[in-house]
Amino acid sequence: MTNTASKSYGAHEEIIICQDVHKWYGEFEALKGVSLTVKQGEVVVILGPSGSGKSTFIRCLNRLEEHQEGEIVIDGIPLTHDVRNIAEIRREVGMVFQQFNLFPHLTVLENVTLAPIHVRKWPKDKAVERAMHWLNRVGIPEQAHKYPGQLSGGQQQRVAIARTLTMEPNILLFDEPTSALDPEMIKEVLDVMRDLAQTGYTILAVTHEMGFARTVADRVIFMDAGQIVEENTPAVFFTNPENERTRLFLNQILHH
Repeated sequence: MTNTASKSYGAHEEIIICQDVHKWYGEFEALKGVSLTVKQGEVVVILGPSGSGKSTFIRCLNRLEEHQEGEIVIDGIPLTHDVRNIAEIRREVGMVFQQFNLFPHLTVLENVTLAPIHVRKWPKDKAVERAMHWLNRVGIPEQAHKYPGQLSGGQQQRVAIARTLTMEPNILLFDEPTSALDPEMIKEVLDVMRDLAQTGYTILAVTHEMGFARTVADRVIFMDAGQIVEENTPAVFFTNPENERTRLFLNQILHH
């Protein structure tokens, strides 16, 4: 299995650096000074109650949301108002959302090849070859010529992941990718994410899937009220959390 994610930098180079990041929506401060450093190839799971700022935070990393204060540097590129920097960062960073955002009138293959052809300017045959490679990797090559409406939710989310991977990002952001799925479809999407985590991608995932956080994450981060409250290895985080808010959250999630 080739590791398309590894480039020529040091094995532990810091690929995401956030320092004192603030974000407001009018009077409401959604992020209150978030600082986080992620190394190349690290898998970080972000947990937290609804409204804690976790989705806002990862959406700031590829400028889907704009932070007002603090610094964000992605793979050596500062995230500023400069549109060239934003475009460069978006080439490095792939994002998978809760909603699949597939075009219903295009086939699976057309959905996956659209951006490589129009954004990366690849010839069609190259785009199709890479798209089929990734549809194969996420386990649904036979769905290539169907339309999204003919697929299950789990299959659609796997198409969305293949679409992201075809653009050859180094960093993958997942924003609650299983929360819109029926329970029996969640495992198939988490299996794909597990596979990617073992392939050397740098992954930041906002999820409520505790099993995934325990077994796949290098580090678990707990956010509450716009701040990082706690971060640790899964072993320590789940068995011996330091912060009272973390303990309350885990009790609610794990025992309900």
